[in-house]
Amino acid sequence: MIRLHVNVDHVATLRQARRAAEPDPIEWALRAERAGADGITCHLRKDRRHIQDADVAALRRRITTLLNLELSLDPEMVDLGTRSGADEFCLVPEHRQEVTTEGGLDVAREGPRLAAVLPMLRSNGARVSLFVDPDSRQIEAAARLKADFIELHTGCYANAWPDPAARARELERLHGAASRAHELGLRVNAGHGLNLLNVGAVAALPHVEELNIGHSIVAHAVFVGIDTALSEMRAAMGCPAIRGPR
Repeated sequence: MIRLHVNVDHVATLRQARRAAEPDPIEWALRAERAGADGITCHLRKDRRHIQDADVAALRRRITTLLNLELSLDPEMVDLGTRSGADEFCLVPEHRQEVTTEGGLDVAREGPRLAAVLPMLRSNGARVSLFVDPDSRQIEAAARLKADFIELHTGCYANAWPDPAARARELERLHGAASRAHELGLRVNAGHGLNLLNVGAVAALPHVEELNIGHSIVAHAVFVGIDTALSEMRAAMGCPAIRGPR
């Protein structure tokens, strides 16, 4: 059964807008777990625009599911990652002026740095994923590095949603990428721009084990509450309903 990891970055974004204590992304993560999250994801950026170092430490102490930490190849961030106790890491590109992560990591170009970083992040038993576009060259480079997972960047598919023909083309690219990754021995996750309307087709792709979704769940929860937002997302993914407290 496909897993849902909930990204709590944008709860922290709202908090940082006032440099206040609320809303607390850790308490929100705990609520997300009770509502059906199979894991919690956060992205500790070099500019600390949302998640802070203390948030990562508190999440590690308090959540009971898996902690997936997204980070760049910046040496400072890798060092923090190795000391974080995260269960999983997802290495992503990071640019100071971007609003959110724009596209996948250039694994082919970054091969030497990745070859040095992967063993460091795995030193405490964590698994490592590489965030990549649905491109065979990048997937083959990830396989050569013996990454545990790739996470397919679904942003182009999400952006193509209003155009049925473009949407179909992007979904086919994701299908081919997931199949190619599986052939090469890579496990497959996916995420970026997924919401209640577009998530079903991605959840149904072959070999995809986990979706990382944040902004749309946080945004929907503003209107309906976290319990309903998680329940509706799980239903859109084809996951069984949660019965009773977790």
